[in-house]
Amino acid sequence: MANITPFIGLRYNNEKVNNLTAVVTPPYDIIDEKEQARYYAEHPANIIRLELGLVFPDDDESNNRYTRAHQYLERWIEDEILSYESKPALYLYQQEFKAHDTSMVRNGFICGLKVEDYAQGNILPHEETLSKPKADRLQLMRATQSNFSSIFGLYSDTENVVQKALFNAVEVTEPDIEIYDEVNEAHRIWAVTNEEAIQTIVNFMQDQQIFIADGHHRYETALEYAREMKAAGHEGYDYVMTTLVNMFDPGLVILPTHRMVGDLQDLNLQALREQLEAFFNVRPFGSKEQLPDLLTEMTKPWQEKHLFGMYDQTGHLYLLELKDAEAARNQLPTDRSDAWKGLDVAVLDNLILDHILGIGAAERREQKNVEYTKDAREALTRVDQGDHQLAFILNPTRIDEIIAVARAGDKMPQKATYFYPKLLTGLVINPLYKNLP
Repeated sequence: MANITPFIGLRYNNEKVNNLTAVVTPPYDIIDEKEQARYYAEHPANIIRLELGLVFPDDDESNNRYTRAHQYLERWIEDEILSYESKPALYLYQQEFKAHDTSMVRNGFICGLKVEDYAQGNILPHEETLSKPKADRLQLMRATQSNFSSIFGLYSDTENVVQKALFNAVEVTEPDIEIYDEVNEAHRIWAVTNEEAIQTIVNFMQDQQIFIADGHHRYETALEYAREMKAAGHEGYDYVMTTLVNMFDPGLVILPTHRMVGDLQDLNLQALREQLEAFFNVRPFGSKEQLPDLLTEMTKPWQEKHLFGMYDQTGHLYLLELKDAEAARNQLPTDRSDAWKGLDVAVLDNLILDHILGIGAAERREQKNVEYTKDAREALTRVDQGDHQLAFILNPTRIDEIIAVARAGDKMPQKATYFYPKLLTGLVINPLYKNLP
């Protein structure tokens, strides 16, 4: 079902760049203008110049962020700052990090994934996409014929067939890349060229569905680019660089994305609590110092109810427990699947934000009246600082919920998942023009 392939990657040459931490970045879509400028200043060969170039007032069709990315790429290859792998490889990618004060390791592998329409059912999305980011990525692909950021996908492997094959292939060898990023998380890469291991993995993946975790815009851009190239008579541009992680990997972490609400006219907290009580048991939980206790209460293993935290401008914290899940579902959009209606974020966004507070889908999409953070304490602090009027705290979406929604042919609500940690950009580049059949 899933068609994957090894590819000849481009990697930074250690003899030319002795500090790889200075040339890599997080994914482009979480980099703001201030961080973009910082990465530009970090190193003259930082990947930011390829992935998210600066825009200048005098840019035109012949000189712009995309043409400059192409020029940088050619120059860095010519100057041997970037070097091609000697033969096609899969890349074992290991990340070591902390989550919930616990050290964890996530293992995955980087490959070329053949793009196809979602309707075929082999590659399933879980989020909606926007047209503007896809237009930007498409122009970059046209100019460079390369993938700089990897898509992040999930597959099912209860017997760890893939991981065993990868680790047997690298055995006790040192990683080809080992760096610690700006938040001191470890990233290790091994180029796996063992043909037997590669064939084992390629064969195994043929029976798998791929669930896109991050990178929907990049995937859909790659599909459009492949169609363009095929229409122009160019075959072989239909693989996109993808990092695949076993959904049963113990290092697979999904963080919740909390909601911070503001700029509501005439917000009456007493009236809000009364409206909430029509659907929820509203339990006072003290001040923000009780946040750790609230989070513990929300995440008890036996707890399968829809539970939310709420914090208001008066410094009061509440636990909201949904009274009647069926009654709540009747308030949700009728064109959505049962799996979608069972999500905490669907209940919060539609029942509380939309139905009670009047923050509809358009406002949420444009982040009007609502902002997002993965840090619950930051959400409360922003309310205390007057940036927002309310904060709503959520449990993380479970992996089985994401898969159920995808298999139902549905898409997750906006900001429903935050897979942690993010993949680094710049460890491996996929030069499509070098991997043609």
